[in-house]
Amino acid sequence: MSDRNLAALVMAGGLGTRMRSETPKHLHLLLGRRMLDWVLDAVTATGADRTVVVVSPQTRDAIADSLPAGVELAVQPEPRGTGDAVAAAGDALAGFEGDVLVVSGDAPLITAKILSDLVAAHRRDGNAATALSIESSRDLPYGRLVRDEKGALREVVEAADATDEQLAIKELNASIYAFSAPDLWRAVDRLDARNAQGELYLTDTIRHLADAGRPVGSHLTADAAVAEGVNTRADLAHAAAILRDRVNDEHMLAGVTIVDPQTTWIEPDVELEPDAVIHQFTVLRGRTRVAADAEIGPHAVVVDAEIGAGALVGPFCYLRPGTVLEPGAKAGTFVEIKNSHVGEGAKVPHLSYIGDAEIGAGANIAAGNITANFPHQPGRPKGRTTIGRNVRTGIHNGFIAPVTVGDDAWIAAGSVITKDVPPEALAVARSRQVNKEGFASRDGDD
Repeated sequence: MSDRNLAALVMAGGLGTRMRSETPKHLHLLLGRRMLDWVLDAVTATGADRTVVVVSPQTRDAIADSLPAGVELAVQPEPRGTGDAVAAAGDALAGFEGDVLVVSGDAPLITAKILSDLVAAHRRDGNAATALSIESSRDLPYGRLVRDEKGALREVVEAADATDEQLAIKELNASIYAFSAPDLWRAVDRLDARNAQGELYLTDTIRHLADAGRPVGSHLTADAAVAEGVNTRADLAHAAAILRDRVNDEHMLAGVTIVDPQTTWIEPDVELEPDAVIHQFTVLRGRTRVAADAEIGPHAVVVDAEIGAGALVGPFCYLRPGTVLEPGAKAGTFVEIKNSHVGEGAKVPHLSYIGDAEIGAGANIAAGNITANFPHQPGRPKGRTTIGRNVRTGIHNGFIAPVTVGDDAWIAAGSVITKDVPPEALAVARSRQVNKEGFASRDGDD
């Protein structure tokens, strides 16, 4: 970029009625992040000095409560079009003399690189306005970039107002722009609603500036997906799949094995070390961290957990927030673990629930074990279960927290442990078996 200041204006005032949701459109989630957050992340990475988000009165509170620090808010009182949305930010940017990047808040596929390239082209060419464009042979409902006989950009015509000849143009408007601030405000002041939608079109600023003799241009990007806005749940799913592929590709290029990228969903804040292996139908969410040589899945869900080197997770395993698996540990088939620390080389192989627990290195938790941590009295905190190093539990054990099992202890099958178990002891907490011989042949009246 240059020493010239840059402001970003993000339009997020639409109600998103086609989403058919009580949630504002821009706050719907894609791969664990809200749609607006994807846009703001891209804008922030350009190094913009200021960012203003334009909202509607109906969405103001929901969006304002969750904006990153330093992001400013402007309100568009009525939904009168994109030009009116930009005008609503006029007071917030009063006196700003640099360049203004205008981005739609429902364009989660935009990247910082494309925005930075747009601004660089805008400054290199000395333009008053530069429109980001794509080329497509598809009949998309996007504005067309209309040029004169010398190839200079003259205007952007919305599809609803375009002639058949204009609709045949293959260079389409991505609805993302760079303006010099003084030119932007002068052009916005000239907007009127004489068009098919009866709205103030931001696209008309290109024509007004060209008519005034100001230099306007376009910057063509090869990534046509960035122009795809989200207006329906189908659009949301389509955009999420593209973001999924981007995230997966980045991990694979960095040395992570993803067996089936199309069925693997990894949120953008997840950290994976090279040589980790992620099997099909696995979901990694939040700030999960997976170390080298760990193997996850198939059919595993991991949320805000830490997986050590060489650890094994799954299949059909659910690791909830606060779970830590030390190197070489295992959480196996149909195992759920929450807020627990599983020591190095310890194993929870199958069919168990471990919550609010400490499991020592080398311990083996047999099938069907459950830690019961709910407080016995209202208002008391949950208890924790501590299972020591090299402990061997039996099948169908229950641990009623708070309880501690000492190192090298054994737990008999079917036992419910309510008292601490000393190191190297065998705990048996079950009634003796009684056989009633001849029971099956007795008379039913006895």
